[in-house]
Amino acid sequence: MPAAPRLPVVAAAAGAADVVLVVVFAAIGRASHGETVDVAGTWETAWPFLVGLVIGWLVARGWRHPLAVRPTGIAAWVSAVVVGMLLRLATGAGAALAFVVVASVTLAAFLLGWRAVVSLVRRARRARRPRRETTTEHGDAAVAP
Repeated sequence: MPAAPRLPVVAAAAGAADVVLVVVFAAIGRASHGETVDVAGTWETAWPFLVGLVIGWLVARGWRHPLAVRPTGIAAWVSAVVVGMLLRLATGAGAALAFVVVASVTLAAFLLGWRAVVSLVRRARRARRPRRETTTEHGDAAVAP
């Protein structure tokens, strides 16, 4: 059985996945409004949400539990939406109610969704793992987790 990936590698991969998903969110939004989906335009749309994402990771100390829906996923999602919208308003980009709702739902699906899938897969793998029989200090049979 291969060794489990080290936490810094997992944290870096999880952080990268979050960044990619925020950029995908921005690109999809631009495309759905007929805007050019190029690097500059996508960056212009994504940067406020990326700033929020980073703040959420820092607040939750996401590197400690990068795959966890709670606290990392929820903090990343809420911060990406709230900080992202505040930065959009501060820079004159606007934050119509419909956009806030769509961004909230889409970023929840993206930032929480993949973590929920990972959690379910890990739980299923643990459930399939054979349990070892051990003995207690008194010599009685016990099942180890």
